[in-house]
Amino acid sequence: MSAVSITNVAVLDNPTAFLNPFQFEISYECFVPLEDDLEWKLIYVGSAEDETYDQLLESVLVGPVNAGNYRFVLQADPPDPSKIREEDIIGVTVLLLTCSYMGQEFIRVGYYVNNDYDNEQLREEPPQRVILDRVQRNILADKPRVTKFPINFHPEAGDDATQTEAQHQPDAQPVEPPPTVSPGIPASGGGASLD
Repeated sequence: MSAVSITNVAVLDNPTAFLNPFQFEISYECFVPLEDDLEWKLIYVGSAEDETYDQLLESVLVGPVNAGNYRFVLQADPPDPSKIREEDIIGVTVLLLTCSYMGQEFIRVGYYVNNDYDNEQLREEPPQRVILDRVQRNILADKPRVTKFPINFHPEAGDDATQTEAQHQPDAQPVEPPPTVSPGIPASGGGASLD
């Protein structure tokens, strides 16, 4: 059993302009005190064919972590458009929210993101160059793809966390959200239940 369980992720300010910051309200429960901080990352996939276009938008350490329920808002700048091929700005991509403990990723929440013009005429007749100020970002918040990885939350002194991670990640199994997932979760005012 995992020492930490993400109970809800609410996508705030969605849909919004492509150049606006990302905002996620994250709720989680910790069942036992942890010696180290949790590391949360937000990654924007810039191209389905080439991971060199991926951008780490934010990485934050949250701690100390004692047993209990927690909630915080993770805010991140939008991706740098100059690091995305122009043909990949408009269309569907992926956003990854991950959490790690002592260098071991134990959960990954993936969202599809649709970037399109905010105007019907621009959608029907796209300009030759992307007009970033007119691009709208829509995160498909009610259909996250959740993958959990078994890790050792209490490695013995001298254990190499990276080695533990490498041993466990190939066995990771995607966990689909329950069929009752809905955008109206009372605890946070919106989002998708992840447990």
